Amino acid sequence: MNYAQRQVADIAANLPGATQVFRNHKIDFCCGGHVPLAEAVAARGDSLAAIESELAALETGEVEAPQSSDALIEHILERYHAAHRAEVPELIRLAARVEARHVENPLVPSGIHAALIEAGEALEEHMQKEEQILFPLMRAGGHPMIHAPVGRMRYEHDEHGERLANLEAIAHGFELPEEACPTWRALYAGVQKLIDDVHEHIHLENNVLFPRFEA
Repeated sequence: MNYAQRQVADIAANLPGATQVFRNHKIDFCCGGHVPLAEAVAARGDSLAAIESELAALETGEVEAPQSSDALIEHILERYHAAHRAEVPELIRLAARVEARHVENPLVPSGIHAALIEAGEALEEHMQKEEQILFPLMRAGGHPMIHAPVGRMRYEHDEHGERLANLEAIAHGFELPEEACPTWRALYAGVQKLIDDVHEHIHLENNVLFPRFEA
């Protein structure tokens, strides 16, 4: 199949496994996914043919049955909301230790502790809005004014994307010195997982769940 002119978000929403391909190539499929694949790949300087080949290898000819909105919401709560709440406090603790112990190392991620606190607080506030306002409206079948909270969530998703990019920049692209201690390595592995999870979380909402209620 020719993917070049299909929007990245559409591919991610309909081809199982595509999100992993996009993460591997650092192609934004959530907040910035509404561009043709060819454009997104060109911006990264990657090979369109190679990425199309990876996507074609995922194609089975079968379309997954769409989840009900209730089931999708429950999946988001269990897989992402719960995971963020469980993992962010530990990452904050690890960040404080790394910054304090390796302050003289030029590769120390200076400022990552404060950045994780900010990202964690923003995530928690955002998730509470979804749990207390948006998701109950969706579970009730929608609402004539639901576009307002959905729009707010989309706006905040863009802000989350900026915070994630800042975390990666602070971490120097997760470049580790050879002498990095286990705590430093665990911090970077955890932050990379958080970034992947939040991107996947945003994708499911922006490109799969929200459109069901915006029509």
